[in-house]
Amino acid sequence: MPRSKPPPAHLLASPDDVEAQFYDALREGDIDKLMALWSDEDDIVCVHPGGPRIVGPRAVRAAFEALFAAGRIHAQPQHVKRVQLIDAAMHNVLERIDVSTTEGPRTAYVVATNVYHKTALGWRLVAHHASPGTSGNELPEVAEAPGTLH
Repeated sequence: MPRSKPPPAHLLASPDDVEAQFYDALREGDIDKLMALWSDEDDIVCVHPGGPRIVGPRAVRAAFEALFAAGRIHAQPQHVKRVQLIDAAMHNVLERIDVSTTEGPRTAYVVATNVYHKTALGWRLVAHHASPGTSGNELPEVAEAPGTLH
């Protein structure tokens, strides 16, 4: 049975609203804001680059708390590809991650898929799956060329 929690301060009228607040929460290091965006369901899923599958609200919260302990995450979604149905949506994004190193600022890219579900409280995040990208230049994109129609 889903656990109840207070709705977030902002109306989550669309998957784009949730996504914008998700990346704001990452940059702010705000675990409560971040977790308010997730569905209350026990089977929510998160995969960080190179990491295991994390299932359930408590495990997802613990994983983000560990990330925030190392500092804020300066992630900016770019090149969003969207698929939306009446009560579900999937966004595939290229996350630009800006980090400070001893050699100076660096940029890395992560490919992420965010899945949203429309609930009675508005849109909520049900899955975030991030895959390692590259450092430096933007990732190339491979797209299938349309075939010839006869």
